[in-house]
Amino acid sequence: MDIPKHIAIIMDGNGRWAKQNGMPRYKGHHEGAKAVKKIVKKARELGVSYLTLYTFSSENWNRPEIEIKALMRLLEEYLKSEVKDLKEQGIKLRTIGDTSKLPKSILKLLEKSYEETKNCNDMELVLALSYGGRDEIIDATKKIAKQVSESEISIDDINDKLFSNSLYAPDIPDPELMIRTSNEQRISNFLLWQLSYSEFVFVDELWPDFTPEIFEHCLEEYSSRKRRFGKV
Repeated sequence: MDIPKHIAIIMDGNGRWAKQNGMPRYKGHHEGAKAVKKIVKKARELGVSYLTLYTFSSENWNRPEIEIKALMRLLEEYLKSEVKDLKEQGIKLRTIGDTSKLPKSILKLLEKSYEETKNCNDMELVLALSYGGRDEIIDATKKIAKQVSESEISIDDINDKLFSNSLYAPDIPDPELMIRTSNEQRISNFLLWQLSYSEFVFVDELWPDFTPEIFEHCLEEYSSRKRRFGKV
């Protein structure tokens, strides 16, 4: 089986899972966190180098305050309970997005997590937090415009490589595979630049029901495809 070097996942369906099971929405997010742990472990075992999870989008700030607080508590719990395990597995934790908007308590935990896992090199777990693909492109454009205005580069220097190097994590290769759960077939402002030539796999299962076995089936589907990049 051909294992992608970088896999991106839109973890969709926590709220619907909770509703279907007669539970409040935050229960769905808690079950979703359990699925995260399983999939991270399986990805590392399979030899994936980068796993990017759409954890909290810039649009998610528009959700009801009670749900946002529940999500922040869950993130805090995850960072407190799982970083030791990530380190033991050799997994480096990183984030992309405007994390300045996160609560100070979480920012402190993130800094601690970065420090504790900085020497891990078996896999990189990238959490997209307060992330929006359009925001990333706008920020990259501003960065390049500033370089032009300060005569560090000329307009003729702007190309695909320069733009890619101006994104949030320029050292991470573009995902070969993007998976979305809950049978929603859109990318929802996720890695808009990086997903240009990614393979997409959409599955019916809601995120809390997404198992390592289903994950492997997604990789088998990816392996069956021919990637041409515009060529014959």
